[in-house]
Amino acid sequence: MRKMIRMQNDITIHEAVGEAEIEAFWQQLHSYHRRDIFPEPGEEDLAYFLDDSQYRAQITAIHDREWNRCYYLFFQREGQEIGFALPAVYTTEDGKCLILEFCVYPDFRGQGTGTACAKALLAWAWEHGALYAELNYGRLENRFRFWNRLGFLPNGNDEWGEPLLVLPPEEELPFTVEELKDPEDWQLLKLENGFLGEIGEECLTDEKKRRLQAAVRDEKIRFFVAKRGYRCVGMCSVATAFSTFSCGQVGTFEDFYVEPVFRGKGIARLLADAARAWCVRQGIASLTVCCAPCDEAMYQALGFTLQLGTTYAALTE
Repeated sequence: MRKMIRMQNDITIHEAVGEAEIEAFWQQLHSYHRRDIFPEPGEEDLAYFLDDSQYRAQITAIHDREWNRCYYLFFQREGQEIGFALPAVYTTEDGKCLILEFCVYPDFRGQGTGTACAKALLAWAWEHGALYAELNYGRLENRFRFWNRLGFLPNGNDEWGEPLLVLPPEEELPFTVEELKDPEDWQLLKLENGFLGEIGEECLTDEKKRRLQAAVRDEKIRFFVAKRGYRCVGMCSVATAFSTFSCGQVGTFEDFYVEPVFRGKGIARLLADAARAWCVRQGIASLTVCCAPCDEAMYQALGFTLQLGTTYAALTE
């Protein structure tokens, strides 16, 4: 049975179901990876995407699960297949539609066909419970410009360090702040990579991910995350140390980051207040922050008003 939906601009979306249609979808996806994503001979990453025991196995597991699944979709115009998409809709989390793959076949590109297919895909996603959309554009400028014209905005990096674009949700939801308890939470890595990318640093390596998670697990650092429903949209951390000046624990406020599309909504203050309140409960004598001159006014507005001189550092790496 074939599920079909009529969309705008005479673009029809149908879901590939049944063994033959699903196999046809994967053949087109493999061709797309070879032709458009990894066109240079010998690209190492291509082998991963073409190996059915790796990428296909992971996607199949997402496709076959009951909730928050992905869909194999074909675009058609006047009965002719012109492209495909691979979206996953997280209806039980926060309504994110993650666009994993999107392709218009070369013979049909131009004259607004890609835009029409993208709009059809978004309309399909809203009908299937999505509230906003997100994708990794692979650092390709043409893909960035394409999705940016449709309203997608830069929004940090994912847990692997790849840059993200988000079509922001229109619905306003309250933000909450909680202490991060799970050191394996992938959203911590996403936020940390967004923070590092914004300050011009390299994203986390696998080794640094392990060290960060170990520090959280061993309670050497405490992270506080701001959440919009399920989605973590901001973070800060407190690292503690013994001070002979106070003969007790003092804290350092670090890793202060809010995803760009969610700024200007009071999240920064919620995070700073949560960190200070935790320090009070733990009997921590002071909470300090080291910042660039351009950020001084922001931190003063957040309650860091006592100047303690100038900080110097001797780097050991």
